[in-house]
Amino acid sequence: MKLFYSPGACSLGIHVVLEEIGAPYELEKVDLSTPVSDRALTQVNPKSKVPTLQRDDGSVLTEFPAIAYWLARSHPAAKLFPDDLEGQTRTLEALDFCVASLHMQGFSRVFGARRAATPAEAEAMKATGRDIATRAFARLDDMLARREWLAGDYSIADASLFYCCCWSGMMEVPMPAHVAAHFARMKARPAVQAALKQEGLA
Repeated sequence: MKLFYSPGACSLGIHVVLEEIGAPYELEKVDLSTPVSDRALTQVNPKSKVPTLQRDDGSVLTEFPAIAYWLARSHPAAKLFPDDLEGQTRTLEALDFCVASLHMQGFSRVFGARRAATPAEAEAMKATGRDIATRAFARLDDMLARREWLAGDYSIADASLFYCCCWSGMMEVPMPAHVAAHFARMKARPAVQAALKQEGLA
């Protein structure tokens, strides 16, 4: 397998999952600052975004939830996806909330403010994004007040929250207490430490 990634991007969560399952893989770094038309990644994934996973048979998977789900289900020994229907449903629910709400609705607005037409528009985008991310963190904090991991046992959902937490400081969205404790537990995992080191983020 080959993971196309950018250091510290959402692909970091998939990098963590790859380390957790223990299967051999390669890394190919993508410079997201280059124009889409100039990226070699576009030849592999026309969406030209990370994460992109090229499987051993040459087929390509895109989108964080789909890649994480496939990795977990195809490597069941890693126990990153529950066996029971309720556990599976809650895992997907938590993962989607992190990706679709915390990341895409919240942090993406803050990142995207640099493309605003005016400084006032940029500040408005940042404020909206931070507000959404703060409210999403509060919801996740409530979930984590009752358990160590988002869906009960450690799972792919926790990897999705982890990459978002990595953006907390730079995006000026503080992590509430239980989310911060989850972040600390994640950073203590050998798989997370390995992924951070390989991406130059340790």
